Amino acid sequence: MSDYAVALVGKIMCYAICALAMDLIWGYTGILSLGHGLFFALGGYAMGMYLMRQIGRDGQYHADLPDFMVFLDWKVLPWHWTLSGSFGATLFLVVAVPAAVAFVFGYFAFRSRIKGVYFSIITQAMTFAAMLLFFRNETGFGGNNGFTDFKRILDVPLQTKSMRMALFVLTGLALLGFFLFGRWLVRSKFGRVLQAVRDAEQRTMFCGYNPVGYKLAIWTISAVMCGVAGALYVPQVGIINPGEMSPANSIEIAIWAAVGGRATLIGPIVGAFIVNGAKSWLTVTAPEFWLYFLGALFIAVTLFLPDGVVGLVKKLRRARA
Repeated sequence: MSDYAVALVGKIMCYAICALAMDLIWGYTGILSLGHGLFFALGGYAMGMYLMRQIGRDGQYHADLPDFMVFLDWKVLPWHWTLSGSFGATLFLVVAVPAAVAFVFGYFAFRSRIKGVYFSIITQAMTFAAMLLFFRNETGFGGNNGFTDFKRILDVPLQTKSMRMALFVLTGLALLGFFLFGRWLVRSKFGRVLQAVRDAEQRTMFCGYNPVGYKLAIWTISAVMCGVAGALYVPQVGIINPGEMSPANSIEIAIWAAVGGRATLIGPIVGAFIVNGAKSWLTVTAPEFWLYFLGALFIAVTLFLPDGVVGLVKKLRRARA
């Protein structure tokens, strides 16, 4: 594989993890989130902070602080950068920060019985508010430019072929691991309750189950999956900025799941590869038509392929049989 192909497929595999997370909450639980880009970005920022510290004095200003802090005349690291110098602490934050944000938000939303389109709108407002917050220079996250110009990870240069391939393989293993975990989860008793909540939440309550706990658990798990995807994405792409939190990015995650096929696990992964593969080609050959293509694709899938590409393949197999 060429260096370009390794970088492209590695990036799409990160997106596929997000699509898989979306399938667990939307396809199997009936919760449509339009804010999962926030959790993806939080994991990416946690990793980006560590990578910025790894630059050391090799930055433009040859200072102990990241270049953007020197430019803004900061003298010391903010308090929330305290653990950014430790790789172990960074791995903890990659999981803990998205999980904590998701748990707090989900606790109040699910306990208030917010569902349907209202829940989707609130999640979109949440990620938009976070994006505006991270755009501010005084928050200590690089403002509009975010983090970039990474040099190394664990004191190993990032721009070597061996490191790029190591990140590629690690991302593939993470995707496979989350897929197997998701398959085990949906086939367990916990997964069957999730599907019961999706199909008839009131009846599930009458059977003695509390949907709030189940929805909160799967919501938090899906947020952690997106956080891990973001942490794998940043060193491969080389940049993280508030644009990753834009509502459009979160909507794209839902489109990947819909195009591939909800409640199939493999479908969202296929959808992520199809849509992002088309995006990589169209944004080069006809960039002005990309968003029109994406909108038309979503409408076509909704009207004619409600079960997605994987659902169509299954129907063709049954018809042939």
